[in-house]
Amino acid sequence: MRRILIVGNWKMNKTASEAATFVRALSERLHSVSTQIELVVAPPFTALQAVRTALEPSSPLQLGAQNMFWEDQGAYTGEVSAPMLVDLGCRYVILGHSERRTLFGEQSDGIQKKLRAALRHGLRPILCIGESLQQRESGMTDDVLTQQLNETLSGFTAEALSGITVAYEPIWAIGTGKSATAEQAVAAHHTIRRVLASTISPEQADSTRILYGGSVTPHNIESLLASNQVDGALIGGACLQVESFATIARVASIARSIGV
Repeated sequence: MRRILIVGNWKMNKTASEAATFVRALSERLHSVSTQIELVVAPPFTALQAVRTALEPSSPLQLGAQNMFWEDQGAYTGEVSAPMLVDLGCRYVILGHSERRTLFGEQSDGIQKKLRAALRHGLRPILCIGESLQQRESGMTDDVLTQQLNETLSGFTAEALSGITVAYEPIWAIGTGKSATAEQAVAAHHTIRRVLASTISPEQADSTRILYGGSVTPHNIESLLASNQVDGALIGGACLQVESFATIARVASIARSIGV
C-alpha cells in the first residue's frame, strides 16, 4: 500500500522567525498522528534553515523546498541548487507548480532538467501537473495531463523515477476555494496512472504516489482520500494555520489507519 503524503506548500508566506514559531507549534499538535503517513512542510528559501533548526528530532515533519534550479552551481543570480537544498536538510522538492508555469513561464524542458538534477542529488521530486478551467471545460483534461507527463518524463527509466511523486493540481482550483470533486480527482489520477503504465511500466504506475492539490481543506480531505487512487495532498492556504494543517494530518492518519 502506498504511504499517504501530506505536503504543505507555504508559497511566499512567513518570515524565518514566523516559520520557526509555526513549526514548533505544529509539531506539538502532531504527536498523535500515525507514522503510516508522511508530513512535509515547504517554506520559502529564506526560512529553510530556521525551520530545520526548529524541528526537534522527534518531530514528524520533514523539510521540502518549493523549487530549485537544474545546475549545481554557477552564475545564476537568484537561483538555488539541489546541493544547497540537500545541505539544508531538504528531502523533497516541488517542481513544475502551476504558479511557476503561469507566472514565470516554466516549460516542460526546464522542468525535466530540474527533475534530473533533483534525482541526481537524492531529492524526492513532487512533479505538479494540471489543466486550466478552459481546458477542462473543453474536455482536454486527459490530453493535457498526458502531454505534461510525456514531455517531462521522457527518457527516464523506471528505476530513476522510483522516488518521484506526482501532484495533480487543477489550475482552476488553486487558491480559488473551488476544489475538484472527489470523482474529478479520482478520474484524473486514473489517467495519470494509465500514462505512467504505458510510458514507464505498470509497476511504476502502481507504486507512484499521486497527490491532489487545489483548495484542500480540513473539510474535504476525508472525501478526497476515500479513494485508494489518491495518496495524499499538496496543500496551499490551509497549511498556513497550525490547527488547519494539524486537522488535515489527523484526518489523513485516521483514514489510512482504518484502511480507507
